[in-house]
Amino acid sequence: MRIPAHSVCTAIRDDIVTGVFERGSRLTEEQLARRYGVSRVPVREALRTLESEGFVTTRRHVGACVAEPTEQEAADLLEMRTLLEPLGAARAAQRRTEAHLKVLRGLVRLGQERARRGQGEDLRSLGAWFHETLAQAAGSAALTALLTQLRHKIAWMYAVEQPARPMEAWAEYGAIVDAVARGDAERARALTALHVERTVTAHRLRRPERPGRSERSGGRVVRTSQHRVNTASARN
Repeated sequence: MRIPAHSVCTAIRDDIVTGVFERGSRLTEEQLARRYGVSRVPVREALRTLESEGFVTTRRHVGACVAEPTEQEAADLLEMRTLLEPLGAARAAQRRTEAHLKVLRGLVRLGQERARRGQGEDLRSLGAWFHETLAQAAGSAALTALLTQLRHKIAWMYAVEQPARPMEAWAEYGAIVDAVARGDAERARALTALHVERTVTAHRLRRPERPGRSERSGGRVVRTSQHRVNTASARN
């Protein structure tokens, strides 16, 4: 059974974003194949994809390593988000389907309910789901891919504080969905721009830390947890 490279890519990216692989650490095909229980072929393809996305870099005489973005590069990510997310919302107002609206409205209802109950961790995942759905509703594969990559990189580079007034944040989401439902592209753009501007101040740059309980091998740092790639898609 051949494991799809995109599944391996997702697994490696998730481990980079969550800090399992430290910035600057070496990534060898053999070690990654063993970690995820796959052959080296999908690992090689995944590393090429991650290099194109900016998560991995190739160093002379060393090979593939986790990238080490500068503070300026991290700041650029937030600036790109302020430009692209409002564009995505405007496109969603023009191209959304009823299925997109149904999911977005359902997420707003759930978010408001969880906010009233003070369930912060649920709100974080619901917010990510909301932004993912809004990007998909834009009806542009290229724009959706850019927004998805931005979200991954921002999660990698920044810690985000929970809003002090989560009900207000979800009211903003609700207003965006209302504008999208009416097909009002300019209002959807403006509301999303205000929302992004407000949330940017909650981002705190993550500083690379010395790993605690970890293993070192050939210049590579990896925490001791191990997992295999989800192979469900490979069976279909």
